[in-house]
Amino acid sequence: MKIQESAENYLETILILHNRKGYVRSTDIASELGFSKPSVSVAMKNLRTGGYIVTDENGFISLTEKGNEIASMIYERHTLLSRWLIDLGVNPRTAAEDACRMEHVVSPESFEAIKAHVYKYHFHE
Repeated sequence: MKIQESAENYLETILILHNRKGYVRSTDIASELGFSKPSVSVAMKNLRTGGYIVTDENGFISLTEKGNEIASMIYERHTLLSRWLIDLGVNPRTAAEDACRMEHVVSPESFEAIKAHVYKYHFHE
């Protein structure tokens, strides 16, 4: 289930906003990402067409099962990689920026190995 990095970022943002606010509109996404409303509108149309989101009659956006699966994967990668880099001494802002790039390119196999290592040696939770 490979989609473009920008689509992954939109799906992750929808998940984060939904968790934070309980609802998501295109204007919320535009504000969160600093993108224009027309750009977000085009992206939402593409995500709807791809079956990743649905929009209700009031303009509220929800992830489909397929969209939630991708958003959750990307969010887990971002969170773990950010925390790991911070734990290694990287400035939090730099860690978040680097994790945002890394989360899209790391293979599932490599991420699972990083995750196992991180939980074994860094996050004693």
